[in-house]
Amino acid sequence: MTTATVPNVAEAIETVESHLHPTPSWSIADHPMPTGREEIWRFTPVKRFRKLLDETATGATPNWAEALPQGVTVRQLSVDEARELSVEAPVDRIAALAHDLSGGAQLIEVPDDFVAHEPITLTLEADGGNLYGHTIIRIGRHAQLTLVIVHRGTASYAEKTDIRVGDGAQLNLVTLQDWESDAVHGGQRSLSIGRDAQVKAITASMGGVIRLQENARYEGPGGDLHAYGLYFVDGGQHVQHRLFVDHNQPNTASNVDYRGALQGEGAHSVWIGDVLIRKVALGIETYEANKNLVLTDGCQADSVPNLEIETGEIVGAGHSSTTGRFDDTQLFYLMSRGVPEEEARRLIVHGFFNDIIRRIGVDSIEEKLLAQVERELELVHGTTRTAVEA
Repeated sequence: MTTATVPNVAEAIETVESHLHPTPSWSIADHPMPTGREEIWRFTPVKRFRKLLDETATGATPNWAEALPQGVTVRQLSVDEARELSVEAPVDRIAALAHDLSGGAQLIEVPDDFVAHEPITLTLEADGGNLYGHTIIRIGRHAQLTLVIVHRGTASYAEKTDIRVGDGAQLNLVTLQDWESDAVHGGQRSLSIGRDAQVKAITASMGGVIRLQENARYEGPGGDLHAYGLYFVDGGQHVQHRLFVDHNQPNTASNVDYRGALQGEGAHSVWIGDVLIRKVALGIETYEANKNLVLTDGCQADSVPNLEIETGEIVGAGHSSTTGRFDDTQLFYLMSRGVPEEEARRLIVHGFFNDIIRRIGVDSIEEKLLAQVERELELVHGTTRTAVEA
């Protein structure tokens, strides 16, 4: 088992451009082929993402299955329109190619004051090949909805997604990477949070080779972000979540909590959590945490929280990172009360993830993830306990 925890509080900086924050650009020339030695690529097995980094590659745009309620519209955008309506330009080569090779973008618009009583679901069912997709989602002012984005099947998929949340809106965003083991998925998700808007974003990665850059910024004071994540990494898999929360407005808040479990030889997880507090971001409050549960030998979990602070006029800012096996104290407590060791371990793992799963608010997704917890435990212990299938 190898672990790395490298907290870093940077000196005050004048701009966002740094080795941690590549300058966004629509030009592929500004995102050269990575070698793996660059700061933003040093944890990435570049060879496994080669198909998504090749600008001469050909492919198709994703075919989304949509069941949009009345009032929610979808249309195609030209390249110029897509760039104008995006939250930001690509920050890495995969996102730049996703935009360039998709030839525009799909725009989904939710009107002002819209209230959805059932989740809105977008599903990508892939059956191989190379896919390049750019999706822009605009949530109107004071709208309230749950949006679920599901990826299934297998493909080499380069993604760029931009989500603009209007002033006073409430968005529950759930993204599920439910890929087959041979899928490769990389991309950038950029979130813009309006004045007094509330966003709960939950992402779950359950298969394949994954590298996601997840960025968030604010368009006015009062924005509130709760970002939760969970991931399961089996032998030979690589799952990487890279977060950047840019507190560029005063009186904003963010809370980040990502948790992962690893089992099997060569399982590798990477979590990069970077929070930038700018000089103008007075009165903000932020905290980020990453927890990794290592179930077997032969796994590697890299966890790197960063805080970059330009002002001392804040309510609070902090971060934490833990990587280890089962909590021996919890295990002893349960076993001392007659719970068999295997069942005690099962209860600890469920408790580890349930705090995230219960926040999702979509029964079918919660059931699926609980079933995945059972499957992970069966792989570790060789048990045959029946799991609930979603």
